[in-house]
Order: sequence, then C-alpha cells, then structure tokens
Amino acid sequence: MDILYDRNVTCLVCKQTYTTKKVRSRFIRPIQHDTDFCSHYASEEANPLLYYVHVCPHCGFAATEEFSTYFPPRTLETIEQHVRANWRGKNYGGARTFAEAIDTYKLGIYSATLKKEKHIALAGLYMRLAWLYRSKQQHEEEQRFMRLALEQYIASYEADDFVHTHMSEVRLLYLIGELYRRLGKEKQAIIYFSRVIARKKETIEQGIVNMAYDRWQEIREEKKGAQ
Repeated sequence: MDILYDRNVTCLVCKQTYTTKKVRSRFIRPIQHDTDFCSHYASEEANPLLYYVHVCPHCGFAATEEFSTYFPPRTLETIEQHVRANWRGKNYGGARTFAEAIDTYKLGIYSATLKKEKHIALAGLYMRLAWLYRSKQQHEEEQRFMRLALEQYIASYEADDFVHTHMSEVRLLYLIGELYRRLGKEKQAIIYFSRVIARKKETIEQGIVNMAYDRWQEIREEKKGAQ
C-alpha cells in the first residue's frame, strides 16, 4: 500500500476541485516529540508536515484545513489580483520534496495574509514551517519562523480567535511560553508557564500543566547553573 493517498479539495477561491496528497494515518509513526509538540519521523516520506498545505493548481490559492470559508470584504478581489493573475499553473498535487513543501507553506502564508485569515491559522503555518526547517537543522530559518509564530500566537490569544478551534487556552499559553523559552527570553517564558500552572485546577489538560512546570523548573536550574 502506498504511504500517500489522494484527497479531493474544492478551492475556496475559484471553486474548482483538485487532488492533493496526504500521508495515510497508519504510516504516521513519530519516533520523537519535542517540547513544542514538533514530531519527528523515521523517514521524510512519511512526514505529514510536507502535505499540510494544499495549493490549487488552477488559481494558486493555498490553504489548510484550518482556513475558514469566510472572506472579509474585498479580500477575494485582492487574491484575484495578487495570486490568480500571476499564477503559472504549477501543480503540487504529487509527492513533495522538502523544497516543494517549503514553497507550499510560503504560498499558504501569502494566501492567508491576503485573506486576513485568523491569527491562529497563520501561527500554525509559521510553526510547522519552523519545524520543517528544524528537521533539516536549518537553525536560522527555524528561529525566524518561530518568532513569527510567536507573534501570531500572542495576537490570537489577545483577540480570542483560537476559540472554537482545536487549540485550547492552556495549550496556547504553554506554546507562547515555550516559544519564548526557545528564543532565549526566559522572563517572558516564565510568565506564560506560570499562567498555565495557575490553571491546574480548571483544566483537564494536566499533561500540559506538567510540561509547563517542567520547563519552568528547567529555566530555574539553568539560571542556578549560570550563577
């Protein structure tokens, strides 16, 4: 059985249907998880991150399953002018290389920005792109997109636009703290980890509370060791 299968997608912009590849769930077997929820896989071929973004071959609009169907006023016209009018018809519907996957994320980020998509959707794109660069040990690019993800996660928290998505408040607070920690901003990290720990009695996500406590302890130990 092939690792990949075809999924039918209807473009939100031009309404045409196309196919995009996805990794069959039985082949998605992480061998390691990082503290910011990044999963590592035995083979690049079975990495679902490569296929997170789907790109319409007809008009060039790129999206994920997190995108809403709503288009704010005049955004469709903007997408027509800046994406569809310049599209050269490249098809990303087959098996993807690392470089092709990077291209789809950048198209997805551009499309999401023009569409004025929710901060939480943009954050997800930036975060996964950072993880892809991590898989190739491209540290500078990883850090760059973690910073952009952090900005969008904070904006999402402040605007409450993560509500009614897969992202819980506790998980979001933890991710903000963890991104601050990974970017070397321990003071800000502690503030957000403390907010997670303070919700210990309110949340069913005790695993995330424990992770926040572990990260907080790690920062404390590192500070002691540096003295």
